[in-house]
Parts: sequence; structure tokens; C-alpha cells
Amino acid sequence: PSFGFLFDIDGVLIRGKTPIPAAKTAFQKLVNSQGQFLVPVVFVTNAGNCLRQKKADQLSHLLGVPISQDQVMMSHSPLRMFKRYHEKCVLVSGQGPLLDIAQDLGFCQPITIETLREKHPLLDVVDHDRRPNVLVSVYFSFKILSVVLFGEPVRWETNLQLIIDVLLTSGYPGNPYHHENYPHIPVLACNMDLMWVAEAQSPRFGHGTFMVCLENIYKKITGKDLKYEALMGKPSKLTYQYAEYLIRAQAAERQWKQPIQTLYAVGGSATLSQDDDIDNSWENELASAAAAHCRSVLVCTGVYNPHTKVPLDTRESITEMVFHGHRDFRFDPGLVEPDHIVPDVDAAVDLVFQLENFAP
Repeated sequence: PSFGFLFDIDGVLIRGKTPIPAAKTAFQKLVNSQGQFLVPVVFVTNAGNCLRQKKADQLSHLLGVPISQDQVMMSHSPLRMFKRYHEKCVLVSGQGPLLDIAQDLGFCQPITIETLREKHPLLDVVDHDRRPNVLVSVYFSFKILSVVLFGEPVRWETNLQLIIDVLLTSGYPGNPYHHENYPHIPVLACNMDLMWVAEAQSPRFGHGTFMVCLENIYKKITGKDLKYEALMGKPSKLTYQYAEYLIRAQAAERQWKQPIQTLYAVGGSATLSQDDDIDNSWENELASAAAAHCRSVLVCTGVYNPHTKVPLDTRESITEMVFHGHRDFRFDPGLVEPDHIVPDVDAAVDLVFQLENFAP
């Protein structure tokens, strides 16, 4: 094969925990009788609340084909490349086994919000039932050197408060605020999805909604913009470069000699252009991209609405439609218009095989 698949998961293969019927049919076409994939496949999800192996096990069960963790790309997977943060004390926000996830990615000193509020019980007082009975602050000598946002947390008021505390005290959250500490310590964020689709009839808040809250609180307090050292997860360039790296690794492992020319992103848009002041030094960590094309194949089983109009003139994008992407990504109609629209993932596989003249 001279092509590979990047499969979105939510709304493409599953809705919540329920498999979309077309998914099992599609994946029977992608494997041989031994269960080996006939083309390189990577599952690209903006979820960040579990380890790759757990997601691979879930997908294997739901799709009825064996999937390895090396085929799974979580929103946080590219953090493996951010080695300059791995030795530092980092505050991690999200849910799930956060310490396990952080350590699996290479972080040696992760600290959770829960640990931080135990060390500084005076900081988290919105919920009267969780206020400390004894007003004593535990001595906490570590300086937090960066903040990693893995995904939406459960208690938003606690996470918003403590992350703001860390940013406004340059990593010493027990200290008083110092507004002159700008730019603040580095923030790395995974998954900018404003909303996502589960079993409910309408989309649910995603991590992007939490980030909107954090950005607006920071700006309201300081008058300055919250800056990100890196943004990852679809539709960031970093995510697609890392996904392509995984595709090439699969092809090499199977000793397929033909170079991968085209990637088909099923369910996801192609990459969006990012604002220039975001740090791009991570690009040096990856070999230069080899694929000539990345084609988007949108399916009508997820958030995507085929009846939504896309403005032709970007200057009219504010008035003609609402852009749900992240603040730091520029809206470009050419990038949100899909190359192909199909009813479901099974039709997407058929279409790609036809376009590539690929007969398994």
C-alpha cells in the first residue's frame, strides 16, 4: 500500500460506548484472515483520560480485530517528544489515571490537582463542604515549572482556581499573586475539542470548553492573554505529523517498501494553520513529513453536519458562521471543507480502496 488511514473514533467508530454498525464491516475489509492489517492504520482520538493500551483493548473488543497500542494515538501522545519538560515538576489536569499517563509519556515529577489541594488546603474553597476544618497549609517546597492540560476535569472550579494560582505565582501556588510575572510558566494543552458526541442527542462539552473558561478567567484577572507552549490533538499540525510518524513506523515494521504517499483522515478534518507565536521547536523532533497528501473523508455519523454552510470569504466567517475551533487556530474554509463526504466509515473504506485501485 502507498496510503494509510487515520481513523477518528468518537462519532466515526463509536458513539459513547456503542459501536457504530458500519465500523465492524469496515474493519473486516482492512485485515487478512490472520487478523493482520492490509494497510497502515492509526486511530487518532482527542481523548486523553486513559493509557494507549486501554484504548487499544477497547477498540479490539468493539471492532473485532486485534489492535496494538502502537496503532493508537491519544491527544497526549506527542508529549513524548517534549523531553525538555520530562525531568521537571509539572502540574497535570484532567481525569483518569493521570500519574500513570504522565509517567508513561516520560514525565518524572508529575503532580495532580488533587495532590496540590492536599498540600494547600486553603486554596480550594468554592465548595463549602470541602473547605478544610483546620486552617493549616502544609509546607510544599516544589516549584511547579509547567502545566499540562490532558483533558476536561470533573471539578472545574477546583482545577480552574488552582491552575490560575500556579500561573499567577510562577509555580508557587501558596504565594500571593504577582501580575508582573508574564509571560507565565509554560502551558501544554491536549485536545481542543469544544464539544464531542456521545449517546445524547446533542453534543457535550469537551476540553476546549474548559480551555475557553481558563483563558477568559486569566485574561479577566490579568488583562493579558494566556499563552500556550504547545497545542496538540486534532486539528493541530503536530498531531498529524506524529500520526504520520506512526504510520511510517508500521509500514517499516511490515517491510512494505513503497513510500506512503497519501493519508486519509476518516472523520477528521485536515490540519488547521496555527498562529505563529506558538512554539514550533518540536518539529525538529520528527523526520520531515513524507506523505504528499492528507485527504479528509468526513462521515455523517458524528458532530459533522453536511447542511452547514461554509463561507467563501474568510473575512465573513465571523458573521456567516460560528468557528468552533480553538482561539489560536486561524479559520480557513479550504481546510474545513472535506475532500469527500460519505454516510459512514464502511463507505469511507470502500471509497479509499476505489480511489487507490487497491484490491485486498
